[in-house]
Amino acid sequence: MKYLVLERRLKRMREVLERKQKDLILFMERVRNEHNFSALIRTAEAVGILEIYYGYEEGKKASINDAITLGAHRWVFIKEVQDVENTLKNLKKQGFQIIVTWLGEDTLDYREVDYTKPSVIVVGNELEGVSSRTLQLADAKVKIPMMGMVQSLNVSVATGIILYEAFRQREKKGMYKKCQLSEKEIEYILYKWAY
Repeated sequence: MKYLVLERRLKRMREVLERKQKDLILFMERVRNEHNFSALIRTAEAVGILEIYYGYEEGKKASINDAITLGAHRWVFIKEVQDVENTLKNLKKQGFQIIVTWLGEDTLDYREVDYTKPSVIVVGNELEGVSSRTLQLADAKVKIPMMGMVQSLNVSVATGIILYEAFRQREKKGMYKKCQLSEKEIEYILYKWAY
């Protein structure tokens, strides 16, 4: 198949795809701020995430800020979800653990979770966090320890910390050295990216 990109660009795309983590998903529930939404996409792409899901109860469309993503949104698949609860239930059926960021009771230190398992990391709205229905589906609720007076971080900063812990664990286990995509999947994505 002939692509409309230079050979070195195509080679770079293939190298990136061979490191993509098909079994690590970022799920943004009701993240409303365009800057946060865009920063989350950029960080997720940086750690090799292939798919990002997002959903709003009120059906609001997401806004992507190119100046913040620096084009990262072109290298991931961003899927709008109409029914957050059923989507998470389906991912659980496929063998994913649901890891939810939460500041309430029964939370683990984010470093105590095994992110080398198929994982969906769910982050919530800037003010309210995740919905109660999403919280009920969590296999693990995680938080980042804080030593100051303020007990929360900006959602994009907190998510970045958690995603890089997942990256650290997966890199240590050699998961970025083994391609998770089939050749057919790679060809399909290359076609989409190159055109």
